[in-house]
Amino acid sequence: QVQLVESGGGLAPSGGSLRLSCRGWGFNFGLFAMAWVRQGPGKELDWVSSIAASGSSTDYLDSVKGRFTVSRNNAIREIYLQMNDLKPEDTAMYYCAKCPKPYTASCALPNLLPEDRGQGTQVTISS
Repeated sequence: QVQLVESGGGLAPSGGSLRLSCRGWGFNFGLFAMAWVRQGPGKELDWVSSIAASGSSTDYLDSVKGRFTVSRNNAIREIYLQMNDLKPEDTAMYYCAKCPKPYTASCALPNLLPEDRGQGTQVTISS
């Protein structure tokens, strides 16, 4: 059974930084690309970033490019999202998710399975 637990959210000022972490187990962590998605208040779920299984390639939502950096440490089964220059529109519940198929570089939001997503960590940015 896939289990993912996020941490690191909180309240930060506009222009501030936060680093999210996600630990995963119940699957062969090093074989799967992983993703970060978020859901703002009253909004739909949005894909934010993904990272290949090896960490060799990453991808980002246009609005976070240059501000967010995704990384992973397969030895300890964790992925991270470093978020800098935060803006009020980044306020959301952030979830990490396991991409459905092994040996892929990334995955799109429609392909993510609800059961392969963590419980989320809240990020709130004050203006």
